[in-house]
This record gives sequence, C-alpha cells and structure tokens, in this order.
Amino acid sequence: MAKKDYYEILGVKKDAKADEIKKAYRKLARKYHPDVNPNDKAAEEKFKQIQEANDVLSDEKKRKVFDRFGYYADNLDINSSYGTASGAAGGAGFDFSGFNFEPGGSGGGSSFRDIFSDLFGGGASAKREPELPRPQPQKGKDIEIPLGLSFEESFNGLTTNITVNRSEQCSRCQGAGDTGGAVVVCSTCKGSGQVQKGGGRMQFCPDCEGTGRRRPPCSQCNGKGVTPKTEQVKVRIPAGVDTGSRVRIPKKGQGGRLSAPPGDLFIITNVGKHKYFTRKGENIFVTVPITLPEAALGAKIEVPTVEGKAHLKIPAGTQSGQKFRLRERGFPSLRNPELRGDEFIEVKINLPNIISEETKEILRQFEKANAENPRRAMGLE
Repeated sequence: MAKKDYYEILGVKKDAKADEIKKAYRKLARKYHPDVNPNDKAAEEKFKQIQEANDVLSDEKKRKVFDRFGYYADNLDINSSYGTASGAAGGAGFDFSGFNFEPGGSGGGSSFRDIFSDLFGGGASAKREPELPRPQPQKGKDIEIPLGLSFEESFNGLTTNITVNRSEQCSRCQGAGDTGGAVVVCSTCKGSGQVQKGGGRMQFCPDCEGTGRRRPPCSQCNGKGVTPKTEQVKVRIPAGVDTGSRVRIPKKGQGGRLSAPPGDLFIITNVGKHKYFTRKGENIFVTVPITLPEAALGAKIEVPTVEGKAHLKIPAGTQSGQKFRLRERGFPSLRNPELRGDEFIEVKINLPNIISEETKEILRQFEKANAENPRRAMGLE
C-alpha cells in the first residue's frame, strides 16, 4: 500500500492546530461529498481519502503514530517471530529488532508494546474512538418577519409590538448541545454520518456533522444548544419606509451558542396602496380634477396631502394634464429625516356630464368669440 501524506491531502501544514485541521476537512468534505458530485468516481475516492486523513490527524494519538512512522499504525504488519514490521511503499520496512516483544523479556531494548501502550493507552491492538472537537461559539441566525403598513403609517412611522418565535441559548448546556460524557454512535444516522432526504439523496447528518459520532445530547435542548422562546418585541418603524425596507432590531434573532451573541431581527415592510396618492421615491403624486371655468379663468382650490388639505393656485389658461408642485409635502428621507420629498399635482379638466341648452348656447358663443384650432400645429384642420 502506497504511503499517503495526510497533511497534503487536507492541505495543511504539519504543525497545523486541531481547529485548522477541522476547518480544512469540512471545506474539502463538502466539496467532494458524493451528494454534491453524483456518479463521480474520482470525487468519491477523494472523499474517502479526506475522511481517512481526518480520522488520523484529528485524533491526537493516531497523529503521533503518523508523525513518528510516516503512516498510521493500522498499516503496520507486526511480525513478532522475526522482530520486524513491513512498511507500505515499495516493500520498505521498519526494523524493530531492537525491541523486546515479550513482556519482561531480555535484550535491553524498549518494549514494542510499551510504545503503543503510551500512544494508545491499552496496547497496539486497542481501539479507541476519536475524540470529537468541542463545539465553538456560534452567533445566532437572523430572523426576517414581514409587516404590512398603510400608506399613512409608512409616512408617519409606527411603534408596535410583534410576536417573535425565536430561540435562546440553552441554560442547561450553555449552548454546547451536550453536557459531556463519552462519545457514542449518532442515533440519527446510525454512525454513517449521512442521512437520506427527499428523492433518495444522501446528505451530511446535521446532528453529528457527518462524523457518525457524537456525545449524548442535552436533554433540555435535544442537542440543538438553543431552546424555543416566544417573545413580544417592541418595534419602531421610522417615517419614510417603503415596500421592501428592512428595519433592524439588534439581538432579537435566534439565540447564539456558547455565549456567542444572538442574531438580529429584521422587519420587512410592505406598504399598501392609497386611493388617491402614489409614491415614487420620496415624492408623492396625485391627480386632481378641475372645472372648465377654473382652468380658463383661474382659481384657488383645495388639494389633498397626506397631512391634510392644502391650497393651490390655478392660473388662468391652465391645460388639462398640467403639473404643479408643493414643496416638501412628500415623504421624509430615511437617511436624513429633516429632508422631505415633494408632492406633484396633475390637474385634469372635468367637463359636466349633462349640459343644458342654455349652457350649450353659451359655449357656442364662446367658440365664436375664441376661434382657435388646437390641432393646427399638427397640420390638421
């Protein structure tokens, strides 16, 4: 069997710390996992090498054996009759003739079993489950909740209480997910490190993170490190929000683990339509009908704003579709609440539905006195 450089397989240096090895393993395992690379034999073989390398380098005593002899001791073929052990590459071996293989034997050499007893705590044949790394502090995830607002509420702002189903760090295990104890086979994946999801595809077991081993889970949080919590949260929606605005409430998201901070709560606003007004950015638009005499002779009329009524002067000869602006009657700016948009008013001339004979005669006289062809510029009669 050819020698394998486990450090090279994981892409780490020989003096890499345990957390570096763990990080490198997870990155490569996700990249070459069969679930990510279906029907790829090369990726499957690479995944097996990665698992083998991690199994040795993540275990302190196995790693000592690998560092000392160049490969893990499970590959050594101990032959006590000849006092030698065959190696891996090219038939090369290691000479153990200076060691005494029998307890209490003579020869002045160190006992071969003593060496492996020091490394494995129980002799060369003893099997030991790898020590699992303790979980690291993990910041809680963010939560997003939609909130519907009226047009006026988005203009004025709003303070309200909302119910949030979140989580908090488990008080029993302090977010570790377990309370210590010996490593056992994961009951979720039965030690395989994988679970089946919809469609028959396999994925990493979320409870043991693909290792197949775990410590007995905390009975209070069932190994999650957090417990559910329903909370009433006071939310202040600033004036000027629009549909899709994100309002952040710090530390009201999912609970963190091992004293890491919780995530944040984000309120996503959805503003309803108004029967008169429309909004574009920080500006408000509204269409207001006016009469023919108001357009022709001019007038001072009332117009609606979100804050109430305002007065607008209509100059004589105003055309239908003409626009007027009321400064700073639009929405407040979210970036600078002291700044506001404008309100734009488009007037539409409204003709009466029923015209009496008397009114018709007046219009005929008006037409004679003001002979004009508004389509002449278009070359039309």
